[in-house]
Amino acid sequence: MPTPQPFLPHGGSYKNLIAYQKAECVYDVTFYFAHHYLEKSDRTIDQMVQAARSGKQNIAEGAAAGNTSKETEIKLTNVAKASLQELLVDYEDFLRVRGLKQWQSDDARLAQTKRACAAHNDSEYYRKAMPERSAETIANIAITLIHQTDWLLNKLIEKLEIQFVENGGIKEQMTKARKEYRGY
Repeated sequence: MPTPQPFLPHGGSYKNLIAYQKAECVYDVTFYFAHHYLEKSDRTIDQMVQAARSGKQNIAEGAAAGNTSKETEIKLTNVAKASLQELLVDYEDFLRVRGLKQWQSDDARLAQTKRACAAHNDSEYYRKAMPERSAETIANIAITLIHQTDWLLNKLIEKLEIQFVENGGIKEQMTKARKEYRGY
């Protein structure tokens, strides 16, 4: 009888996903921002930090679950997107209610920020830069990072959907492995 072939995918580490790296940057920027620019009694601190954490953690959890359930991986990746959208609204609210500017597409600062954020996926870069930046600048950096992460998560979900259609779920893979093992 042939040796059974493994059927569980051996994916790479979630830490290698650029979407995860960007989400970690969002978390670190948000942690700094919330603790430096919001009133200590403001419940928004916990809400923003938790939304940023949820974005990051759900990418990690989804990637880990993906070995046995593409459905769960897709769902958790979408939860990460939703958490980051919630956080995006918090940053937009912060700027609006304080009369600060959310940089628009014709603003040179936004173009520069997009380039910098596209080039840096390491959270240390942002942690070092935060003390030198204003609340308005940090909020716009966070917004840019959230948009970039959201785009990456959209691409990741598209890839996961294709993998599911091509390979099926765990039950299909188990049945295929059993049939191959038995020579059917």
